[in-house]
Amino acid sequence: MLKIVSQPYAVQSPQQLEVVAVLETQVDDLSPQVVAYVMEQLLHHGALDVFTQAVGMKKSRTGLLLTAICPSDRAQICEQVLFRETTTLGIRHRLQERTILPREIRWVDTEYGRARVKITQRSDIYTVHPEYEDCAQLARQHQVPLLQIQRAVQSAGEGLIAI
Repeated sequence: MLKIVSQPYAVQSPQQLEVVAVLETQVDDLSPQVVAYVMEQLLHHGALDVFTQAVGMKKSRTGLLLTAICPSDRAQICEQVLFRETTTLGIRHRLQERTILPREIRWVDTEYGRARVKITQRSDIYTVHPEYEDCAQLARQHQVPLLQIQRAVQSAGEGLIAI
């Protein structure tokens, strides 16, 4: 049985526009373990998102495009991480606008324990996103599939929305 421990979701302000820094570099000589570590370090130092894409580089070498999106006041720190932790010789950077939806983090109780959900709204459509780390911890603790936990948390989160 699911138990909801929060008040109904309230309507928030409309979407917001913000400026973020986008840092990019291409590398062709890093092991996957190093790439994973670099991504962790960037997130730890304030990056909002970090991702890689496979790219073809000069001399027909396969490589990775490593992209970090961060608040503009964290760009210099994230750039230092890239220079310190990778073999890159240069980093491209630009400021970019992005539109973000208002969001709210709420706690829900499930038969497996407490977890957070992120609730967003666009017009009259609400979206509920279970927080991965909370769900993964509950899945390990109860030895049940992650998807089962995510479904329980999702259901509890949807119960918070009062339309």
